[in-house]
Amino acid sequence: MTCLLTIETSTQICSLSLSINGKSIMNKICTKKKSHASLLGAFTLEAVNYVRKNNYTINAVAVSAGPGSYTGLRIGTSEAKGLCYGFDIPLITIPTLKIMAFQAIHNLSLSFPNSIYCPIIDAERMEVFTVLYDANLNEICPLKVDTIDENSYKEFLKKRTIIFFGNGLNKCTNLIKSPNAIFIKDIYPTAKTMIYLAETAFAKKEFTDIAYFEPFYLKEYQTTVT
Repeated sequence: MTCLLTIETSTQICSLSLSINGKSIMNKICTKKKSHASLLGAFTLEAVNYVRKNNYTINAVAVSAGPGSYTGLRIGTSEAKGLCYGFDIPLITIPTLKIMAFQAIHNLSLSFPNSIYCPIIDAERMEVFTVLYDANLNEICPLKVDTIDENSYKEFLKKRTIIFFGNGLNKCTNLIKSPNAIFIKDIYPTAKTMIYLAETAFAKKEFTDIAYFEPFYLKEYQTTVT
């Protein structure tokens, strides 16, 4: 029996899931902005108490590795590392955009065969974090910070459909006008979506060094005046 705890805090959504053999047995999620610091600890405590009450053993913790919100990623990573140190269990890290692409492929692949999947996370101003995947989660273009304009992905769009999704979607809809561009709302990374990817990594023993891991920020942290 494999019991995994997955944590996702890379966007405005804070979520945690507890799974047994790939099936979620506890799922906590909040879509309220800036809730991560106050809620993630409470979600974790509830999950740990559930595990102890039912005599389970958490085998590993998986955390969304970024890119995304600097603060959110720091909170999720700190919680995951603390659990791994405390329970002496391995850490699994999964790229945030891969989590989003997995969800989109799972939901849409039958409707859009042979399409390219483009998860997009808002990186402030006109920039986004993005990567291109095929339907088997193979990278077609690597992870990068990109500035969206009317020529973005033009060469790919000449030949294939690209599915765009994520919280940076609004930066694309008014600029990318190709008939091969399809924009899908309400796809975002969650801890529950991570379960399959975390189970796969656990089975392959694809663990991350707890001491040295840092989230994939891609951009320097910038302070703002309010």
